[in-house]
Amino acid sequence: MSFPRVVIERDTDSEESSSEEEEEEEEELPLEEEEQEVLNNEIGRKVEEDRVVEESEAKKKGKAPITISLKKVCKVCKRTGHEAGFKGATYIDCPMKPCYLCKMPGHTTMTCPHRVSMEHGVIPAPKRNTRSPLDFVFERQIKSNVPTIKPAFVIPNQIDCAVIRYHSRRITCLEFHPTNNNILLSGDKKGQLGVWDYDKVHEKTVYGNIHSCILNNMRFNPANDGTLYAASSDGTISCTDLESGMSSSLMDVNPNGWQGANTWRMLVDMRSHNKTGEAVLIHKKGTKVVGLQCNPVQPELLLSCGNDHFARIWDMRKIEAGSSLADLPHRRVVNSAYFSPQSGCKILTTSQDNRIRIWDSIFGDLETPSREIVHSHDFNRHLTPFRAEWDPKDPSESLAVIGRYISENYNGAALHPIDFIDTSTGKLVAEIMEPNITTISPVNKLHPRDNVMATGSSRSLFIWRTKDNSELVQEKDERRIILCGKSSKKSNGKFGGGSDDDSDDDKFNSKGKKSNSKKRETKTTSYSLNNFKTKPLKNSKLNPS
Repeated sequence: MSFPRVVIERDTDSEESSSEEEEEEEEELPLEEEEQEVLNNEIGRKVEEDRVVEESEAKKKGKAPITISLKKVCKVCKRTGHEAGFKGATYIDCPMKPCYLCKMPGHTTMTCPHRVSMEHGVIPAPKRNTRSPLDFVFERQIKSNVPTIKPAFVIPNQIDCAVIRYHSRRITCLEFHPTNNNILLSGDKKGQLGVWDYDKVHEKTVYGNIHSCILNNMRFNPANDGTLYAASSDGTISCTDLESGMSSSLMDVNPNGWQGANTWRMLVDMRSHNKTGEAVLIHKKGTKVVGLQCNPVQPELLLSCGNDHFARIWDMRKIEAGSSLADLPHRRVVNSAYFSPQSGCKILTTSQDNRIRIWDSIFGDLETPSREIVHSHDFNRHLTPFRAEWDPKDPSESLAVIGRYISENYNGAALHPIDFIDTSTGKLVAEIMEPNITTISPVNKLHPRDNVMATGSSRSLFIWRTKDNSELVQEKDERRIILCGKSSKKSNGKFGGGSDDDSDDDKFNSKGKKSNSKKRETKTTSYSLNNFKTKPLKNSKLNPS
């Protein structure tokens, strides 16, 4: 008989039970069920009477009793008998809710089979029994550069250098320079643009006043690698000269603010600098388009995704509402959608339902994906969305990288790994993590030419290399970790630059000035990699703990 409440009286010594009473309890014989039920009721009634008497005596003495509840109350469903939440570095799910990882009922995230084996339940690609002439043309022309034998994957698994608290807000996008291998560009939530030479480490610049809100994406001018185009949530597209930092507004689809007229001009003719064309509704009215990409082989093909639960393929030569070539359905918001980098025949999407979806051929059946991979990236607000991205150097077009939302227990610390996934099988190729990076790493970018990966975690930037290459670079320069500015909280020797959950909102001034660029000055402190205590992990399965 377990009692849900225990009353402890103040200034009352507990009486020790005598040895005779203990012996009598040991000699008690088992009773019948009816007799036991009557006895339990009597015991319960007696305990309740004693509790009432003790409380009344305590009131007479003027001493309030201390009441301790032994009931376990869940913070999620408010029911008793179980608890949910973090215990150390491990998060315990509420058993009354569906699994947070795979969204299926009957088990928790701790016991989810997808957490132990990521390829568990992966939907295989359907085999086509018939081959059309288009298939032969496709394989001969487009897939001619894709090798039939898959080469070994190269995984950057060790921190080479970093800039801590580089940006004033969380990092939202990354882009490598198309010709200079050591230049990394980064955008943040405030609309600032960072330019960092990570080979020299200390050469870094942050341009402010380019945008007044989230910088969502960046692309270089194909004809001039010193010019960068950037798109922001403030409704503008800027053109920035990286040498001088001068920026001009290329297009403003919201000149009168969010409360103004909605007759937007959506296209720009760079030859005449004229804004032409009317707005085209490519996703459901009232929803947001979150991503656009042109096919690398057929530039007239446009891939879009939005929070109306769809990714769509368009022909830009004739684009109008309802004229999409294909609609790829998802169960929740689509965070990103990308063509494969070399052949452009595959599609990789990331959705908020904790699914990564792959379509093996844009010429095949697009109603259902070739594979669905369960992966943890369903996040709360105040965090940059997770996006699975291709490795542009992988000739087999099967390696993708994405950060993980659910933390793993690493020697008692809750860390969020970065996962490398083989999209052709759904298997986890590698998970990399750094004990000093305790923040989440939602923004990751693989270098198009070198075995390098850049990571944006909160306000900090990290460069990963393969272990051998990283050791060679460290011998040349010991000062590879730079600390920018001041932190409002003590870091306790762990890098990350504060919490991922920024308390500020996404509001902005649509009339902010963007023409005059200014450089944000930062005080820097150098650190040696010997103090960083980098511990690369081996390629292994997910830790189920």
